[in-house]
Amino acid sequence: MSKTITVKGTGRVSAKPDYVVISMSLSSQDMEYDKAMELAANELKQLKSALHGAGFEEKALKTSNFNVRTDYVNLKDADGNYRNKFNGYVVLHSIKLGFDLDTAKLSKALSAVSECLSNPELSIKFTVRDESTVNEEMLRLASQNARRKAEILCDASGVELGALLSVDYNWGKSDLTSATNYRMAAECMKMSELSRGVDIEPDEIEISDTVTFVWEIK
Repeated sequence: MSKTITVKGTGRVSAKPDYVVISMSLSSQDMEYDKAMELAANELKQLKSALHGAGFEEKALKTSNFNVRTDYVNLKDADGNYRNKFNGYVVLHSIKLGFDLDTAKLSKALSAVSECLSNPELSIKFTVRDESTVNEEMLRLASQNARRKAEILCDASGVELGALLSVDYNWGKSDLTSATNYRMAAECMKMSELSRGVDIEPDEIEISDTVTFVWEIK
């Protein structure tokens, strides 16, 4: 059996956010299924219209989740027993709008959403458009880090690094989101398009990951 050395390499990357994603959640409810779906369709139509008026194409809005469920409430009857009572159909629609990071454009979008009658819940995150480039650089650095460690260990042990035998990596999705928290009260969002706004600089995205390598040693 050949002798081996196993080393974990770590890759760390910093990336400047260049993309913003506004996630919005619409909710409608009615005792009748058709009415609940109609309300959901109207809310989406209002949101699309508001953002279109702010200069965004309707196709820029992407559905990230769509869920229809039944709702029940727990009520106590005259005998003191609890029972479930049907409370209608609930339609939940999650939508996202992404665009290149631009403070003025962000202000326009928030102002449009605040004026929309559908009144969606929203969250804002700063990320990068090209995630693959960032992830590839992280893996490249992890590989270099592992090989450098292996070479140092072999040199210190008086052995020679041989052929690479295996690579083990957990292909999980990295969270390429800036830690910057951007929040604005609803009454302030309505005024955001009228003001110049603040030219914010989101904090850089910091990610790291490890890869395990096994080499033969001579």
